[in-house]
Parts: sequence; C-alpha cells; structure tokens
Amino acid sequence: MLLLQIYVFLLAAFVGYMVISRVPPLLHTPLMAATNAISGISLVGSLIAAGAQRNGLSTLLGTVAVVAATTNIVGGFLIVDRMLAMFKRDAKPGTPAKPGHGG
Repeated sequence: MLLLQIYVFLLAAFVGYMVISRVPPLLHTPLMAATNAISGISLVGSLIAAGAQRNGLSTLLGTVAVVAATTNIVGGFLIVDRMLAMFKRDAKPGTPAKPGHGG
C-alpha cells in the first residue's frame, strides 16, 4: 500500500511539473488567481476540520491548515497584484496621479 501511495505521489509531482512548466508567461496571472480560488476551498475545509472538535489533534491540525491556507491565499493575491502592477502604464508627464493609486 505504501508503495502505491509513493507511486501516486511521484506521478502527481511529475504531471504537475510538466503542466506548470508549459504555461506561457502571459497566463501566469490567471493561473495564480485560479490557485487562490482552490486555496479558498481548502480554507473552508480546514475551518470545518478545526471546528469539528473531535479531539485535540484534529483541532490542532485543522488550525495549522487554516494558517497555511490563509497564508497561501494572502501571498497569492499579493503576488498577483504585484504582477498586474507591472502591466500598468506610466502616467504622462504633467498629469496628476489618480487618488488611491501609488505610482
């Protein structure tokens, strides 16, 4: 059984690497947004696991999962925001900057 689990893990890692390595740079931002949505789903699952109060270990592991998923979501949105900021055009000289936009 352990050998089968290792085989599935290695196969999933290989397929994941092949899929991600073939993504063109133009599609990285939408792909990051999609992974943020998937992390949101895992956050909901980890909240359910943390709040089930089955035993202390499940609550602890659920809490760790909540922290990990939240960190992943926040970091992902910060990266997407930074990537999108690279595509903003600079304001023409002499025009005032729009309020709320830092640049």
